[in-house]
Amino acid sequence: MTEFKSISPESIPHALDKVERYRLLNEPAEAESICRDVLRVEPENQKALIGLLLTLTDQFAERPAINDAREILGRLEGEYERAYYEGIVLERQGKALLRGGPGGTATLATGWLQEAMLAYERAEALRPAGNDDSILRWNACARILRDHHLGPRPEDSIEPLLE
Repeated sequence: MTEFKSISPESIPHALDKVERYRLLNEPAEAESICRDVLRVEPENQKALIGLLLTLTDQFAERPAINDAREILGRLEGEYERAYYEGIVLERQGKALLRGGPGGTATLATGWLQEAMLAYERAEALRPAGNDDSILRWNACARILRDHHLGPRPEDSIEPLLE
């Protein structure tokens, strides 16, 4: 097998800018690759961990990676960040199921979205002043549930991402 080449520490800011560009171009696999290259050099780089988490969730419809997401969530610094990005993971899994992703059903999607809303509520309580991102995401989930006429979920439909 071919060994990967390492990038230089000086190139990391530029590489992380490329992650954003590839995500905007809807090329999450390329963005994921860059994040993994950065993390080989700086294993706890928070921007790279968040980028990797987001690129994995960008691909949930094609390949669910909940276990990978769980591992990354545990490496994020800060309670707010862990709660907020847990919400992102849960929300995107719910959306992937609504779009007909692997094992997709409305009941499962409802569970994921409602769990996302609970994570966003935890993040809301921890958010920095002036940061209403968790409220915006909570409202987006509420609108999805309303617009798709999705009701309550069974209590045991999914397991929590973070213990």
